[in-house]
Amino acid sequence: MSDIKKIVLAYSGGLDTSVIIPWLKENYPGCEVIAMAANVGQGGDELDGLEEKALKTGASKLYIEDLTDEFVNDYIVPTMKAGAIYEGYLLGTSFARPIIAKRLAQIALKEGADAVAHGCTGKGNDQVRFELAIKHFAPHMKVIAPWREWSIKSRDEEIDYAEAHHVPLKINRETNYSKDKN
Repeated sequence: MSDIKKIVLAYSGGLDTSVIIPWLKENYPGCEVIAMAANVGQGGDELDGLEEKALKTGASKLYIEDLTDEFVNDYIVPTMKAGAIYEGYLLGTSFARPIIAKRLAQIALKEGADAVAHGCTGKGNDQVRFELAIKHFAPHMKVIAPWREWSIKSRDEEIDYAEAHHVPLKINRETNYSKDKN
């Protein structure tokens, strides 16, 4: 862990990624955390206030990347032409992950980062989508997946951690799940 000096985090500003910033700084002492958020067409209000929040919780800077045109032209249109529908719905959130991970890897390389991080839990396919894309675009890059490392076991524990570290949240214990607008 001591050889990690700079980490680029896929950042949404939701509960998971918001607590990951201070967690990375605690568990990778002396590291710089750079956050990267992606606009894949979900609308501007989801990105409002992200920079202030990222900086307030310990990131050195935030990239907000507009990937909408590339996402539409290179992902959505070909997927629709292929008829890729799963159980009656289009694959919006799931197939947005590789383009986000691609840009995450590109920024990490540009920044000279030692690692990238994401907030995907160990329960779903999102971690696979992120990590395979990262390995394609930056094969040598270390991937940090806090959900596989930390002692936090529930959303309530995450909220406890956020409160203890003064991380501002847009949710509470009753509405503790994030919703992707894309």
